[in-house]
Amino acid sequence: MANPKKTTAAWTPRPVPAPVPPIEEPTVVSAPVLADEPAALADAMTEIPSIAAPAPSVAAPAVNKMFEAPVKSMTEAQAKMRAMIEKSLSETRANFAKAKSAADEANSAFEASFATAKTGVVEINAKALDAFRASAEANFDFVKSVLGVKSVSDYVTLHSEFARKQIETLTGRTKEFATLAQKVATESAAPIKSQVAKTFKIAV
Repeated sequence: MANPKKTTAAWTPRPVPAPVPPIEEPTVVSAPVLADEPAALADAMTEIPSIAAPAPSVAAPAVNKMFEAPVKSMTEAQAKMRAMIEKSLSETRANFAKAKSAADEANSAFEASFATAKTGVVEINAKALDAFRASAEANFDFVKSVLGVKSVSDYVTLHSEFARKQIETLTGRTKEFATLAQKVATESAAPIKSQVAKTFKIAV
């Protein structure tokens, strides 16, 4: 029986492992040895480095100035707005006081005008009543005179005289009433006219 042929595989080299670094032994920090004497402690304290304070920032004034400008402008705007509002309120109060004073004066003028007109109307009514009484008495006298006439010519003469007197009386009373009415109107309008001239500064 023949021996089988041996097959030889290709040889491949094995990878070389990386070198392992040596293990360092941990460093043991020894505790500080306290000095038995104050002088040694003072020497040890002088060896401690001092921590320097941080240097002031150079940009701080610029930043402060940058924020101060808007704050200052806002404060000035608020002050101007407050002054404007106070001025407006003051002017409103002054205008209201002037309007109230003018209204009171106008009311007083109307009251004075009404009182004058009322007095004038009373006087006109008294004049009218006197005229009516005088006219009634004249008519009564005319009727009595008519009852005593004995002829037509006497009646015509009496009637003509009565008519003439009535016309003269009516003309005179009409003039009196016109003068009195004009006087009442002028005196009644005087307070209102004076108040209007004072309000609008018109020379009377």
